[in-house]
Amino acid sequence: MAVFERYGILESMSRVVLISIAEQRLQLRENDRPVMEVDVATARNGPGEMMGSECTPRGWHVVRAKVGAQAAANTVFAGRRQTGEIYSPLLRERFPQRDWILTRILWLSGLEPGKNRLGSVDTMRRLIYIHGCPDEDAMGIPSSHGCVKMRNSEVIQLFDLVEPGTRVLISEAGMGDAVKAAKGLYY
Repeated sequence: MAVFERYGILESMSRVVLISIAEQRLQLRENDRPVMEVDVATARNGPGEMMGSECTPRGWHVVRAKVGAQAAANTVFAGRRQTGEIYSPLLRERFPQRDWILTRILWLSGLEPGKNRLGSVDTMRRLIYIHGCPDEDAMGIPSSHGCVKMRNSEVIQLFDLVEPGTRVLISEAGMGDAVKAAKGLYY
């Protein structure tokens, strides 16, 4: 609770995004009820907060910015800007080393100083997003460079259901434990 009070963000928090690294699942809850639950892919390097680690940061975050409203599915982004390309398997063959950030971006910012905010652990400066990825990428298997990857149709749905300021909990635990951690703060 102190994290939220410190930053003056105890306004209506009826929606929360929960991400379980253990289960590779994302759940959007509203008023203590799941309204969306999907498989995702977190970091291939596992959980961690250090700059340059390519790990998925843990703890409480907030959606700082939404990028890509009205972009076509499979729009390619680099530096949070549309490149003018639409992803295809042929494009992937031409650029096999590219980290594919597609369709929509929810840019996260940490809420816990010393854990995922400020200094060498700052989630926002690490450019950690929830974003779309090629539909042929496997979900449910850690494979990202630190971000939370989703299917394009699902990231569009989530993008339309959350606003900047929506709280996000990224937990190493299972979804049941993440739900318990969020209770009392949100419901």
